Amino acid sequence: MKEHILIVDDEEMIRDLLASALLQEEYICHQAANVDEAFVLLGEQPVDLVISDIMMPGRSGVELLRDLKKIDPDIAVLMITGLSDMNTAMECVHLGADDYITKPFGINRVVLTVKNLIERRCLAIEKKNYQVSLEFKVMEQTSQIRKTMTELSSAYDNTLTALVKALDAREREVGSHSERVMNYASFLGAKLGMAGRELQELAKGALLHDIGKIGISDNILLKPGQLDDNEWIEMRKHPQVGYAILSEIDFLMGPAEIILSHHERFDGTGYPKQLRGEQIPIGARIFSVVDTLDAMTSDRPYRKALPFAMVTSEIAKYSGSQFDPAIADLFLSVSRKHWEDCAGKRFK
Repeated sequence: MKEHILIVDDEEMIRDLLASALLQEEYICHQAANVDEAFVLLGEQPVDLVISDIMMPGRSGVELLRDLKKIDPDIAVLMITGLSDMNTAMECVHLGADDYITKPFGINRVVLTVKNLIERRCLAIEKKNYQVSLEFKVMEQTSQIRKTMTELSSAYDNTLTALVKALDAREREVGSHSERVMNYASFLGAKLGMAGRELQELAKGALLHDIGKIGISDNILLKPGQLDDNEWIEMRKHPQVGYAILSEIDFLMGPAEIILSHHERFDGTGYPKQLRGEQIPIGARIFSVVDTLDAMTSDRPYRKALPFAMVTSEIAKYSGSQFDPAIADLFLSVSRKHWEDCAGKRFK
């Protein structure tokens, strides 16, 4: 592809001299006698390099350079100046001129300078195009990585949900207790101002709260009657079993802490560590309230679901002992309909 060069000089003889020499190098040359003619031609024809005299009648080469760089920052510009006007030549370099030559000039020097500027411009454009291409590839790959991570996260979530459904089925839960408490906990956590990763960890902790029951025998877990003291000792190990299962998985470390503490009580009488007050992770304190809601409003083998009014009475009664009072108050401030919407069912 042949490069186009625009020669701007008020002296026709100089324009013809430069054009003749550059045509021999197979450049395509265009001529303009002043700045206004130059911009008319630039509007009609893409140009790779401009050779311009600095001192011309009317608008000067400096004005041409200044306006040209605003229109096309990548265009190469070679300024021609007299020996007495070196300060202006340096000003042109500051404004973006790629080089300058002084009158009188040797034509071979001009041709060599033009070749160097054209080559430099080609390399700059290649670099710029490569940078754009690289940025596009990075964006494309980033998008693909995000898509893969989203799909992977979805696969994790689906696997965890399937596991939890299997656990609920093992305990003969009606519906999905774990998914309901996850919805309740997420709703209450958002009301408390939780968001992003913190809210996601709360949701996973609530969903997986009973995973430790994998380690509890059916004889104890499914016993229709009351558990004896030894059986309760075994049953109360399930938070630690759940923590042991999940704490080795990096993305489940946060939920594992909630699972370990989900049977702690605000007054320090819970298990397994008898944590008190704010020693209990906030996610576990939220879970304690919403687990009570689901336990009381769901059918059990030994009783039918209880009225919602009994739930609010229970939570108000044990606020400060079993429950964090601030979370209990927030729970009680939410309308019954909102909790029913979270549950996907109507309470008694």
